[in-house]
Amino acid sequence: MQTVPLPPGEDERQASLDSLGLLDTPPEPVFDRVTRLASRLLGVPITLFSLLDHERQWFKSRVGLDVLETPREQAFCAYTIQQAAPLVVEDATADARFRDNPLVTGRPHIRFYAGVPVLTSDGQAIGTLCAIDSSPRKLSPDELQTLVDLADMVSREVRYRERLVASGTAARASEDRFRSIFELASIGIALVAPGGAWISVNAALCAMVGYSEQELRRLTFQDITHPDDLDVDLLLLQRLQRREIAQYQLEKRYVRKNGEVVWVNLNVSCKTSADGAVDYYVAMVKDINAQKAAEDALRRLNLELEQRIQARTHELQTSNSMLTASMIQQRRAESALRDREAELRSVIENANDAYICLDERGMVIAWNRQAEQTFGWSAAEAMQRPLAELIIPPAHVDAHRDGMRRFLATGDSSMFNTRLELPGLRKDGSTLMLEVRVAALDINGRRIFSGFLHDISDRKLLEAQREHDACHDALTGLANRRALMERLPVATKRSHRTGQALALLFIDLDGFKAVNDAWGHEAGDRLLVAVARRLAEAVRETDSVYRLAGDEFTVVLENVRRPADAVAIAEKLIDAVSRPVPLDGGEARVGASIGIAMYEAGSKVTAADLIREADYWMYQAKLAGRGQVRRAEPGPDGAP
Repeated sequence: MQTVPLPPGEDERQASLDSLGLLDTPPEPVFDRVTRLASRLLGVPITLFSLLDHERQWFKSRVGLDVLETPREQAFCAYTIQQAAPLVVEDATADARFRDNPLVTGRPHIRFYAGVPVLTSDGQAIGTLCAIDSSPRKLSPDELQTLVDLADMVSREVRYRERLVASGTAARASEDRFRSIFELASIGIALVAPGGAWISVNAALCAMVGYSEQELRRLTFQDITHPDDLDVDLLLLQRLQRREIAQYQLEKRYVRKNGEVVWVNLNVSCKTSADGAVDYYVAMVKDINAQKAAEDALRRLNLELEQRIQARTHELQTSNSMLTASMIQQRRAESALRDREAELRSVIENANDAYICLDERGMVIAWNRQAEQTFGWSAAEAMQRPLAELIIPPAHVDAHRDGMRRFLATGDSSMFNTRLELPGLRKDGSTLMLEVRVAALDINGRRIFSGFLHDISDRKLLEAQREHDACHDALTGLANRRALMERLPVATKRSHRTGQALALLFIDLDGFKAVNDAWGHEAGDRLLVAVARRLAEAVRETDSVYRLAGDEFTVVLENVRRPADAVAIAEKLIDAVSRPVPLDGGEARVGASIGIAMYEAGSKVTAADLIREADYWMYQAKLAGRGQVRRAEPGPDGAP
């Protein structure tokens, strides 16, 4: 066996590998998905993500191989990392470098090997992504490109790990300094999420409110804020979110774990992301309970003095003073209330969500600017009209009215105070999808319904498109392998219920490579599109056609009475595929070989077993001369 020389710059290459911290670590899904995908796409029993250490090659991810490592001197990958291009060995027994290699002469009896270097950001080849088979074989250009693309995915993940390693050291030092200041501060410090949850709190704040850090993390700041102080705090927080103020400070009360009230001086600022969104709030909390107690004692003393003076004052003067004070206080309260109402109206009017308020009759009593833009009705048009006439699709009107009546009668409804996704209707008759949050409020003995509605139509369309793309082949528009693996088990269950047999046809085109070679890949793609259309047109609406990969297709036939019916349909498909296809001023012809696997109701055969059986009979059809249909022949008792 030839000795593999070390590549130039081996020390630098080994240092790059060591710095990544990948050696001798548990398997990771990000790498395992790639090796599994390589095994399936290339049809090989063994695929490896191999790292070349000082004296060994260690497998970070492996498919089809039990051992974790082998000596470096036996590693095919030791040659691969010394060249920029992929290394392909079609038959190791015919290659002087490998014919007496223990991995060739013994387990796993390597005959075929293809490997692509995995590179760091500075071009160091730390290992390879390789495919191995115990039989000689050749890789098509498409298969080799697939292996190169998958190796590039592994290389990109390695480079991402490099960036994490580079940034981690400085970040940890900064985090240690911050944590030291955070924990040793004499005042309370906390990082608070946009929704109010405690992200991190220091010991001083825990002592102040009587909760442990773990207990606080299960609460929000709203949970421990005195109810009388919460509204002011939230209003200031909203102004901070809208960038109306850079920070705010107020004196408020927390309710300690033991029920006691503690006064604090709170200063809040926010940390924003690059796009302007709030990442978290920074809260500085100072205990002013003693100060407040002193102020309260002073107020009581002043009150006592005033009472003594008032007792010595003429009754009329006292009455006039009390009346004047009462009138001033009332005017101030009324002014504060008007200010708050104006602030709330401004918040609602300029909200990004549509805001609609209904009275207990279901009539609109509030309709903000975003509601006008979302639904096309002006506020003047919407006011004092039933909501059912404005935005609720006809199919949902009865459910809306029944829900209103049920809530008014029982006070119970599952739709309040939760997020719902419901259809809506615009003035022009077009529909949209809405995210709805509704609350029922009692104001001065009057029941109203307050709701925020957000148009999520674009998001829903994008989700539907993503789901479609994930289950369909981009070239032909047919359902893809993923769709087959999801739908075939459902079809077998349906066969159990109906008692009708099912047939799986595995189709491989004959002569497609010759078309690709003669006409080019673009013409080959057009031929595949034409074949896919013919297959879809040749089967029933209850049947389904899938493109697996390359020139491989499958057809699921349901409600099959006899195996002979499946054979007849298969022969019909061969005739359809075999018709000439016009290409660039000429015609191209391909054929098809089809293998059939039958599924009988009540069978224990799995979907994966069906695919393997159909694939097997397809290869038998190929061996029989192509353009053939093959399936398992009936047994002695006549059963298929």
